[in-house]
Amino acid sequence: MPSNILCFDIGGTSIRAGHSCAMGELTFLERIATPTHDHEAFIAALSAYVGRLEEKPARIAVSLAGVVDPKTGGLIVANIPAIHGTDLAQDLAAATGIAVTIANDADCFAMAEAVAGSGAGHDIVFGIILGTGVGGGLVSGERLINRNGGFAGEWGHGPVAAQIAGTPPRAVPRFACGCGQTGCLDTAVSARGMERIDRLNGGDERTAEAILTAWRAGEARAVDTLSVYLDLIAGPLAMVVNMTGASIVPAGGGLARAHDLVAAIDRAVRPLTLAQPVTPLVVPALSGSEPGLLGAAILGHQALEQA
Repeated sequence: MPSNILCFDIGGTSIRAGHSCAMGELTFLERIATPTHDHEAFIAALSAYVGRLEEKPARIAVSLAGVVDPKTGGLIVANIPAIHGTDLAQDLAAATGIAVTIANDADCFAMAEAVAGSGAGHDIVFGIILGTGVGGGLVSGERLINRNGGFAGEWGHGPVAAQIAGTPPRAVPRFACGCGQTGCLDTAVSARGMERIDRLNGGDERTAEAILTAWRAGEARAVDTLSVYLDLIAGPLAMVVNMTGASIVPAGGGLARAHDLVAAIDRAVRPLTLAQPVTPLVVPALSGSEPGLLGAAILGHQALEQA
């Protein structure tokens, strides 16, 4: 029985394609521009890969910068109008004759980490994304919690950001979020959030990368920015760990490439958890350069096993 999985990692700018013949294995194919406004062109671009593989795929698996509505199968993808509100799984299956699995990109990241990354061997894995946005995915027993879609793991949204933080403590405003709420962690502990906090301290605007460089050098303003940042992220993340029972929290995304920042987050979070582990809890991701593709492929293989 064929087990080749054709997989895609779809973002607002580009689509990355790959295929996998075994659980945890991935071969990258190429990257193409996302047809953001043309639904037919979008389906055609993905369908074209079916004929390029030596063996017809047994399943197509998609990692998506969006959410599948578990009630309707429709997608919520604000930055890709071509597929927003559509049932991509149904449309792509109709065009190719191949069953399709779709999951949120943070969920795929969490799956990649749980099976082939820093979460391997752990029963409950909460994978977090720290980059231009804040996201997450929850895996138990190497199975995605929200395998039918939905918002589980989206710890970046909700009005929970503290209004007092830092050493010494000071007032922190609640920033408006694109989701329509105010005070979301996405606005405060993403890369843009770090930059917002830094601007509160005065001086020129600078990137998160520049802030981290200054923090490493011991610059007072950057040290103050990070003290606020760590306070804002530590409590909510510790609460998620308590609630889920996660024994490992792999971190991915642009900010997580700064392993010293991940280590600082870990040191801030562990004492606030009920378990208070003595070994690292929040750790850098280890699933490689294509966690979205790899996680999608793993979900595709699991779907085949269950068929």
